[in-house]
Amino acid sequence: MTQLKIEGMSCNNCVRHVTEALKKVQGVEKVEVSLQDGRAEVTGTAPVAQLIEAVQEEGYTARMA
Repeated sequence: MTQLKIEGMSCNNCVRHVTEALKKVQGVEKVEVSLQDGRAEVTGTAPVAQLIEAVQEEGYTARMA
């Protein structure tokens, strides 16, 4: 499992955008995003760099937690 720190989320709509972006990355099996914690937990074989890029394309910042 990969944990990412996500910055810039302010509502459940943001969570939906981040979740959908991460699910589109090849190799992702499961995504859980927490607005309260500002984190995403991603299960699968996707490279971390691709996960971070997917989040950044949605307008948020991401880094390894």
